[in-house]
Amino acid sequence: MKRWGIRARVVLAAVVPAIVLGAFMIAYFTHLRLTDLEQAYTDRGRALARQVATATEYAVFSNNVEDLNRLLEAALKEEGVEGIVALSPGGRLLTKAGNLNPTPAYLPVTSAQQETLPTRVRFYEPILPARIVIGDLGFDGLTSVPTASPLGAIIIDISNARLIEQRSELLYAGASALILVLLGSVALASRMSQGVSEPIRQVAGTVARIGAGKLHERVPVQGGGSLRRLGMGVNDMAERLEYAHREMTQKIDEATAELRRRTDEAERADVAKSRFLAAASHDLRQPMHALGLFIAELADHPHPPETHRLVRQIQASADAMENLLDSLLDISRLDAGALEPKIAPSPIQPILDRIANDFQIWAEERGLQLRVRPCRAWVRTDPLLFERILSNLVSNAIRYTPSGTILLACRPDGRHLRLEVRDSGKGIEPDKQEVIFQEFVQLDNPERARTKGLGLGLAIVRRLTQLLGHHLTLRSRVGQGSVFGVRLERCEPGVTPISEPMVRTPGNLSGTRVLIVDDDPLALASLDSLLAAWGCDVTGAASLDEALALTDPDLPPEVLITDYRLQGHQTGLEVVTGVTQRIGYQVRCILITGDTGSDTINKARAAGVPMLHKPVRPAKMRAVLQRLLQTHEADESTATQDSP
Repeated sequence: MKRWGIRARVVLAAVVPAIVLGAFMIAYFTHLRLTDLEQAYTDRGRALARQVATATEYAVFSNNVEDLNRLLEAALKEEGVEGIVALSPGGRLLTKAGNLNPTPAYLPVTSAQQETLPTRVRFYEPILPARIVIGDLGFDGLTSVPTASPLGAIIIDISNARLIEQRSELLYAGASALILVLLGSVALASRMSQGVSEPIRQVAGTVARIGAGKLHERVPVQGGGSLRRLGMGVNDMAERLEYAHREMTQKIDEATAELRRRTDEAERADVAKSRFLAAASHDLRQPMHALGLFIAELADHPHPPETHRLVRQIQASADAMENLLDSLLDISRLDAGALEPKIAPSPIQPILDRIANDFQIWAEERGLQLRVRPCRAWVRTDPLLFERILSNLVSNAIRYTPSGTILLACRPDGRHLRLEVRDSGKGIEPDKQEVIFQEFVQLDNPERARTKGLGLGLAIVRRLTQLLGHHLTLRSRVGQGSVFGVRLERCEPGVTPISEPMVRTPGNLSGTRVLIVDDDPLALASLDSLLAAWGCDVTGAASLDEALALTDPDLPPEVLITDYRLQGHQTGLEVVTGVTQRIGYQVRCILITGDTGSDTINKARAAGVPMLHKPVRPAKMRAVLQRLLQTHEADESTATQDSP
């Protein structure tokens, strides 16, 4: 270096800072361009996802799978689109086009999101309902009222191969520009005069420090002309970078705090809802259970006609409260996703038989003919939940059909089976056929008469069909009745389930020894009083220890009735086990609970203990008691015949 001439030193002093500055500038603007390309790519993906979500809104709203498939296939032809999926509000797959790899987790989507994958970018877009525009009805301008919640979601994968190609081209252009800067610097440095090397070094050092993240660094402005403008430009650039960095950091901190706040609110809301469901399932059912038993006992006593009329009115009001509570809890459990269906091959005919048996008398009382066509087909469904769907549809048909016939029939539909509930009622106007599936909507009941229901049956039907993956349809014309259809997947026949015996007319329970265990004094007193009125010999206990102390192995109880939840974290199953060990054989028992969760039900099923949910209908309690006693008598008779 010492043997280099002044020209070489000036050239070297000019070239090195120029290369550093040029590299930084090229890198900076290349980065900006790359950011613009990535933003444009993201904006295009979001716009396409939003366009597809808007285009499919009506198809998802009307559940038109054919139109939905056509729209997705059309969107698949867009450049770079590799796969599209349409989801229901609960995250269930409606249809898809193309290939999404890896397969996304089908979760409810409530806001626009995106996810970067190795070779593609995945966009999530909710399908928002169309906005309702209210015209000039005495107001100035137009008012738009958004609907309640998303109808579903669109997931779309777009390949980033083109983005990678453009990025490579941009980097190649940046490298070429850097080479040009080098050549230009050498050419210009040869013509620079002595004395410019130091200012350039200062500029280069400052730029390097700024590039390393020290955005507070500034170039000392020296000399005049180009050197002065260069220093001022670098300082201005550093100020802009520092301001942008500070503003971006602030926005990130604010967004993080807002996200944390909303996450905490969502968690608190979820905990509150779970707490409400638990309280409603147990604490609200407990007094209703005791009230129903007291009313049943009161109805069994002789009364003057006026008092008997009041008892019937009290019974009707209590039944209405129980039905409303059951429906509200069903709606809450379905919305919270707390109900887990058990899909299995199931025969249709036993369900149809139970529906006919349950609703035949009611239909005849209203002067209607209920016809049920036999069907030997098997379908994949949860038989209990599917029976609830049919019960609500038939109940709705009977309630709103003034005269004529209600038909329950199955019709083949390709590889599926469509079960239809037809009525000869007044029909439903087209603009109201969607409204009837909302909660507490009753078209012909402005006075909210209890005899016409609560307006929750069809809302439960829609949620249950969505939960089971069945397709719900409605065809109706004013004056010609309505046809509600449920489309299910057919399957090969399986093992025929053992049907439970029909509920027999309760017989004489006089002298039956019954042990009751319940830590709620009101529930214990009500059940004790009712069973005593039926002639039973009743013993009551509030805990497992008290029950064991009152159990005489020489004169054991014939039936044990226990609540599931007891004090001290004890359960009714523990009571059943303790009493069984005390008397030396399996005691006949009934488990009563206000819990509707699957965990409690599964435990009772595993133990083989019959379970009744609060509030328990007295007639059902008596029927179960009679069935247990009759089964025991039949077993004893068989054992006597088989003995030598």
